[in-house]
Amino acid sequence: MPSSPTKERILVVDDSATTLEVLQRNLTAVGYRVFTAPGVAEAVAILEGTALDLVITDLKMPKVSGLDLVRHVRENFKDTEVMMITGYPSVEGAVNAVKSGAEEFLAKPFTDEELLSAVQRVLDKLKARRSGQTAVDQEVPVHKGFIGDSKVMHKVFVAIGKAMFTSATVLISGESGTGKELAARAIHYGSTRSSAPFVPINCGGIPEALLESELFGHVKGAFTGAVESRAGFFVAGDGGTIFLDEVSDMSLAMQVKLLRVLQDKEVCMVGSNRSRKVDVRILAATNRDLHGLVEKRLFREDLFYRLNVITIFIPPLRERGDDILLLARHFVTEFAAESGKSPLRFSDKALQGLRNYNWPGNVRELENVIQRLVVMTDGDLIEVPDLPDLCRFSALRRTGFTRTLAEVEAEYISNVLASVAGNKTRAAEILGIDRKTLREKLKKVESPRRTRSSRS
Repeated sequence: MPSSPTKERILVVDDSATTLEVLQRNLTAVGYRVFTAPGVAEAVAILEGTALDLVITDLKMPKVSGLDLVRHVRENFKDTEVMMITGYPSVEGAVNAVKSGAEEFLAKPFTDEELLSAVQRVLDKLKARRSGQTAVDQEVPVHKGFIGDSKVMHKVFVAIGKAMFTSATVLISGESGTGKELAARAIHYGSTRSSAPFVPINCGGIPEALLESELFGHVKGAFTGAVESRAGFFVAGDGGTIFLDEVSDMSLAMQVKLLRVLQDKEVCMVGSNRSRKVDVRILAATNRDLHGLVEKRLFREDLFYRLNVITIFIPPLRERGDDILLLARHFVTEFAAESGKSPLRFSDKALQGLRNYNWPGNVRELENVIQRLVVMTDGDLIEVPDLPDLCRFSALRRTGFTRTLAEVEAEYISNVLASVAGNKTRAAEILGIDRKTLREKLKKVESPRRTRSSRS
């Protein structure tokens, strides 16, 4: 059910005046704009003069059937979805409806909740397809270097905008691959320090024995191998911004030295007794819970509060909704241009797979997946079989919390089998069970299907 009033336009086609009245009332009540037609001829006339998002049609009607209307919409209105309802449900009818292009097949009688849920599913697919279009002339929303238009990211953009106009220390948190360095660069290049250096430092990528020297510099002879004096990152970044990525990887001893620099605004090169004033702004980032590390005494509390003046959280990709599709469109266009190809398109189910996948590697993982798809996909359409295994499972997954555990298990087993082209040995390995157990579970899956088929 829509969470808020919407403006989607829906055409309901049915030869029953009562059905038209009920559907129009129920759909209008939740914010949809609803048109009605008593037959296919009238529906075609409305389609010719009105931009519609969804057509809901009855299957059996006088003169021209709903299947003919579905085919007409699919052939002539690529940006309109179709859903079929019928009082004569059968497996054959459902198969024909789907083959003709209907996204949903709903049997009468159905509840208001079933109707609204089916409508929302279809409109969600339409929205996903629109967001995932790869037309070169379609503008991708870019904000402060980020691609996205979700509510959670707009909060990030506002926070970055405010951080630009202050010299306060900023702590940027978020999972790996979310774009923490991108946020830091946006803050720096939008600030008054933009003409000075931006110095990114991966604290976890520098050996502990060398970190102090890399940060603060060293004098000649300070240690074995120090054949000449060398300025550190803080001196090199004087007047600009130092970005300490994965600051939580610093040892407690190194944290003490960093704290002193933040407090005194001066550095002392390794092997020297003289300090040097530096004017740098500190931006720090972490993919860990610093407050939790403080409680475990793995991170200094005083340094935490020094860094945590302004906090910006970059949400994981899985919480950014249709930003996933916007990013996919951007990357597929970018990598296709690099490869000398025309931009590839995504099928609806492929978009669903990208949208539903959890993306533990976030934007970085999505970028890598799209690059692989552009290189490996033959033709100009990316479909479910082209996706990595885990994304294929996502494409086949049906969401919601109204199903029994047995239904969820049956669907998952079917999805795994589909992903390995019916190879039961491979499916059993993925499921962590033996072939005998898999056969028994498949019998349970097939039994209800045969029962439903015999009743249709």
